[in-house]
Amino acid sequence: MRSMSLAVLAGILGSIFTLFWTEGVLHHTNVAQAQPAAGPRLSEPAQPYLPPADISSGLTPDERVNVAVYEKTNQSVVNISTLTLRPDGWLLRPVPAEGNGSGSVIDKSGHILTNNHVISDARQVVVTLFNEESYPAKLVGADPINDIAVIKIDAPPEQLFPISLGDSDALRVGLRVFALGNPFGLDRTMSTGIIASLNRTLEVQENWVIKSIIQIDASINPGSSGGPLLDTQGRLIGMNTAIATGDSRNLRQSAGIGFSIPVNLIRRVIPELIQHGRVIRGDLGITHVTETEDGLRIARLEPGGPAEQAGLREPQVTRQRQGPFVFERIDRSTADVITAVDGEPVQTAAEFLGMIEQKKPGDVVNLTILREEKTMNIIVTLGGDEPAQKVPPRQRSI
Repeated sequence: MRSMSLAVLAGILGSIFTLFWTEGVLHHTNVAQAQPAAGPRLSEPAQPYLPPADISSGLTPDERVNVAVYEKTNQSVVNISTLTLRPDGWLLRPVPAEGNGSGSVIDKSGHILTNNHVISDARQVVVTLFNEESYPAKLVGADPINDIAVIKIDAPPEQLFPISLGDSDALRVGLRVFALGNPFGLDRTMSTGIIASLNRTLEVQENWVIKSIIQIDASINPGSSGGPLLDTQGRLIGMNTAIATGDSRNLRQSAGIGFSIPVNLIRRVIPELIQHGRVIRGDLGITHVTETEDGLRIARLEPGGPAEQAGLREPQVTRQRQGPFVFERIDRSTADVITAVDGEPVQTAAEFLGMIEQKKPGDVVNLTILREEKTMNIIVTLGGDEPAQKVPPRQRSI
């Protein structure tokens, strides 16, 4: 299973952490820093789901809620085992590598929600249900940008218990949460904690971001990726995706800081993955930008793409032949510098990608640019995109 680097754009307790995907096979990843969280929309929390009287006798109120949430949801959580081929460090040939993660049943048709990094590049995916029955799974659709995937198994409907979905917009810092998953392959393990922060922004690889991340202190560990984050009603409010660990390469367990993808983002993505196999996004036709003090300088336009058709400019390239050699001169001063999208200032490529990836083909985008030291606005109508999972991160049009 592929291990992907994930960077947190926020300072965490004044220390430096290394982030790991919470899957079964891990590698050292990038150092992370953080960004202050913005305040979410406030809403009164729902009353906790309580167990029947016959199982609550002698339990404290907190224990009753813990038991109730587990009893309601544990049959919705699955174990995902994968088999991939990885290059051998000595013989330089592919060798089998096993990995594991978690997932949630989302309907009676056998669709399973998990992280894209859990199943990415897997040659074989097997889902094990609560009753220890195992089924081969096939990929239905994946969204690498938001690290969301849907797989499907052919299991009898009576063995499938779809999880209930909550509302991540109603979350508040301090609310109690529960994380279910298969840490280290220990199936359907539950841990408890609180929401530690909201609206975190995590960078996935270079210039790829996941926004509105939920930070939790519930313990999640390798193998928990793709498992549900639950509220006291037993509703899925997020999908556990990454953990922060100490800076030691040998420390693989959670440091008490976990990150979950919010369910409202998942709600938006799932229907497209099931229907189209991917998320259909608008294509701006800018294939690369360079961060500068003034904004984002266009480095390359897609020939004939929406941005070029709208009149945006890239660096001028002149070529001159001298004998058998061709010399190339690039004048970057002629390229437009993007300073805002729809009136919202933008300073990093990650922010820019995050703004554009929410758009659909046919949407109109108002770009504020600097051209020859003058500010102007360019209106661009977005085109259609190519399947994101087939395009290398550095080359994907935004």
